[in-house]
Amino acid sequence: MIYTILILGSKGQLGRCLIDQAKQKKINHRFITKDIDELDITKKEELERFFSEGSIDIIINCAAYTAVDKAEEEPDLAFLINETATSYLAEVALRHHCYLFHISTDYVFDGEATSPYKPDDITHPQSVYGKSKRAGEEAMIAANCDGAIIRTSWLYSQYGHNFVKTMLRIGRENTELRVVNDQYGSPTNANDLAAAILQMVELGNRNRGTEIYHFSNRGIISWYDFAKEIITLAGYETRVTPVSTAEYPTKAKRPCYSAFDLRKIELFLGYSIPSWDESLKKYFPLVDYIEK
Repeated sequence: MIYTILILGSKGQLGRCLIDQAKQKKINHRFITKDIDELDITKKEELERFFSEGSIDIIINCAAYTAVDKAEEEPDLAFLINETATSYLAEVALRHHCYLFHISTDYVFDGEATSPYKPDDITHPQSVYGKSKRAGEEAMIAANCDGAIIRTSWLYSQYGHNFVKTMLRIGRENTELRVVNDQYGSPTNANDLAAAILQMVELGNRNRGTEIYHFSNRGIISWYDFAKEIITLAGYETRVTPVSTAEYPTKAKRPCYSAFDLRKIELFLGYSIPSWDESLKKYFPLVDYIEK
């Protein structure tokens, strides 16, 4: 069956990786790509008009407010994009019989766990960003549309702004990097997440109502460990120095531990997700093409 698939946030990291993966895998569906300059999902009337003009089978919502620290100063905007727009999408998906993939975050948890978070674990976000993303999840669940919430963590790619690109830039320009060593989680190569979402599309067997899945690369590390491996693979001489969260204060509180239990999504996909170091190595042939 050929689906018409709408990718929202198509100019962001995950949106662009979805487009790349669809081309590489020669996926034979009709893709429509939209970003905020083409379709503003915070405007209900605009969404309704768009969906009334054509048939969409699947929505992949990669659009989000992701400026974690800035969200502390702009809560209204964060909630407008992450909650209100999600509620509009869920409503329109329900009315027009679309399946909705919605991307969420590890920031919905407080970081006090000592073992990987399962999709049905209790959430307790500590930042405006985390609270706005959890509110979006709740809006989708309340609408009871058919769809999947996919939480991810530490996302990076060859596109946009992310930790890997920041470490590469700072590593080129400085002799030392100071990186927190007491926050633990799992990096996610956006290309792996994009491939997983497209695999979920291909597999079909879609649920009724809203299901929650966790996706990251395998393995639990600190930001310091991650930075060290980035610098090593880049071949830089930059010294990476561990610091505590207390020594590196930020406006928004980060989870100290946000690793995911991946069993549910791996069972659905039918394969084991690659480890973080394996996926990071795959990323480095792209370095020469990475947007500066």
